[in-house]
Amino acid sequence: MLLATWLISDILAVSSLIIVGFYVYYKFHISKFWKKKGIFYLEPTFPTGNIMPFVTGKISQAEFFRDIYEQHKNHPLIGIYMLHKPFLIVNDPDLIRDVLTKEFTSFHDRGLFCNEEIDPLSGHLFQLPGKKWRNLRVKLTPTFTSGKIKQIFPIMKDSGNTLSAYLAEKAETKSVVDVKDIFAKYSVDIIMSAAFGISCNSFKNPDNEFRYWGKKIFDPRPLWNALVIWAPQIFNLFSIPFTEKDITNFFLKTFKETVEYREANNIERKDFLNLLMQLMRNGYVEVDDNSNSSNSSNVAKNKLTMTEAAAQAYVFYLAGFETSSTTATFCLYELAQHQDIQNKVRKEIQTQIEKHGDLTYDAVNDMTYLHKVISETLRKYPPVVVLNRICTKETKLNGTDFVIPKGTNVVIPVFGIHRNSDVFPDPNKFDPERFSEENIKTRHSYTYLPFGEGPRICIGMRFGLVQTKYAVISSLLKNKFTLAPNMSSTLEYEEGSLVLMAKGGIHLTVEPLK
Repeated sequence: MLLATWLISDILAVSSLIIVGFYVYYKFHISKFWKKKGIFYLEPTFPTGNIMPFVTGKISQAEFFRDIYEQHKNHPLIGIYMLHKPFLIVNDPDLIRDVLTKEFTSFHDRGLFCNEEIDPLSGHLFQLPGKKWRNLRVKLTPTFTSGKIKQIFPIMKDSGNTLSAYLAEKAETKSVVDVKDIFAKYSVDIIMSAAFGISCNSFKNPDNEFRYWGKKIFDPRPLWNALVIWAPQIFNLFSIPFTEKDITNFFLKTFKETVEYREANNIERKDFLNLLMQLMRNGYVEVDDNSNSSNSSNVAKNKLTMTEAAAQAYVFYLAGFETSSTTATFCLYELAQHQDIQNKVRKEIQTQIEKHGDLTYDAVNDMTYLHKVISETLRKYPPVVVLNRICTKETKLNGTDFVIPKGTNVVIPVFGIHRNSDVFPDPNKFDPERFSEENIKTRHSYTYLPFGEGPRICIGMRFGLVQTKYAVISSLLKNKFTLAPNMSSTLEYEEGSLVLMAKGGIHLTVEPLK
């Protein structure tokens, strides 16, 4: 008994000594990093640095960085601390251009968690670093040309027709609907069909397993989601996968079974899965005229493995499921409050369908006012609220005396910049005319960044825009939307989410056009 008591007190003493030692090291070494560099910084608190509010789920990531940006936007650079690591917030548009484009060779990696051995699905284009990212980007770029998207358009159209029929039924009774839930069903049907070749029919089977896993992936997890972005080394240190094992097993199994079924039955379908199978089989994607691509040399070396291809299908699922449905949701929310804009969009939709004789890919691309509306939605509600980069070699930013040390993490506060009244006057107002050609020319091009910029701009941007537009078109063509009786005209955002999400969903009343 005495021995046990002695051991416990000894352990407590050693633990206390370690904590005190780490505190002293943090207080007098780590927390002085930005002061020594001569950069304006926010005073950190042991042991979380500056991120305690959103690690504990008290505030969303979007609002956390918006508040820092709004209070200190006169500083081109701001130093903060994420746990024990210094991060550099870049506010100035010219410096943002340097990081994303001009000095891209020094900032080509996001610095996010990526470990294909312990988490196979993390090895996708969004998270991969360095040479692996460059090689994969070259392979995948031909899969997102206008020609390829046009080929996939019929899949989108089928899902759009299902969405229209569902909303027509709800409109007959002037029902209140959760538009986020509806657009999530629409999006998962498109993505599963295009990326996995699987028909879900989420409107008839709302509890299908693909919807289940999609919800599970994006469940708010404040601490977990903060760590994967701001302290990914913890996952590597303890060999912990960020993606839950059940999710990994499900998507790898689904992808493998679908590929093997198509190969065994000689099935060829014009979708994203077919393009991935070309990369697995040939090492390149055939160009739109069906001739072999010019990058067909070193075929064996360039082929994707089953797991690598599955990871790309997985990120296509993630991006298409959440960001597109979220954007369409916020768009309908704004249109419900601005009936004049809603009517103008609907009129353009009707005009273009009449002009083209049908709701075609070209008709969607000719809807210029709709494009302004979607652009303004992405300005006010960017799904990805910050951009992350890591400095891979010591770099001096133009116009400053500061040399960014190798290994420094960089953050670009997209949500804050998009709500900057100096750039977008009356920023909380929904005004599609901000994106007229004349107004676009008056702004710095690096103050609007919903898809990022530079060589790592979102590869699926065009597909995502078409998918979102088609959702809005299918919703508005025969229906009118207004705010549900208990729906607020101001929003709160979900804490602990990786993307911008409205807390409690968005509920609108849908009724047929008179």
